[in-house]
Amino acid sequence: MNKNINLVSEEILSDNWYTLRKFTFDYQRADGSWERQSREAYDRGNGATILLYNQEKQTVILTRQFRLPTYTNGNPTGLLIEACAGLLDKDNAEDCIKRETEEETGYKIKSVKKIFEAYMSPGSVTEILYFFVAEYSADMKVGDGGGCETEQENIEVMEIPFGQAIQMIGSGEIKDGKTIMLLQYAQIHGLVV
Repeated sequence: MNKNINLVSEEILSDNWYTLRKFTFDYQRADGSWERQSREAYDRGNGATILLYNQEKQTVILTRQFRLPTYTNGNPTGLLIEACAGLLDKDNAEDCIKRETEEETGYKIKSVKKIFEAYMSPGSVTEILYFFVAEYSADMKVGDGGGCETEQENIEVMEIPFGQAIQMIGSGEIKDGKTIMLLQYAQIHGLVV
């Protein structure tokens, strides 16, 4: 581990939904001096996300669902347009995203491509997110999607022309970071035009 950090204490503040911990640690600055700091970190586990795209139709599959944190931070409806995503639970990232894709979108995909992984909010959340892309077609549709009822998900599945999805970033209709990253990846790499 890092010799410039000495963990002094760790306290669980909440373990209601996920785990919120408070860490106190000593940190050695660049000038050699040590300073004590306190930070909170929210541990919700790691996750995976995917952009489903269709080259022939020039479309992508996105979802729309209510997200309480956005609602409490100024999103008047609380609805957010997003790429399919989910927590790994005990799965590896590839198995997780295949399962989540079928639950949320109704598409059963066999082949996915991992493109990168990223910390999405490293100042306060421990989660690392694994990013995937996969091509979809009508014959892969095995259900309506909508999410898992036991998880209280109420997800709308949206098939959107790729060009429109890119425009929705600029108009502010798409504000979700992971979705913007996936759409820009698809644009840069010519997955859809």
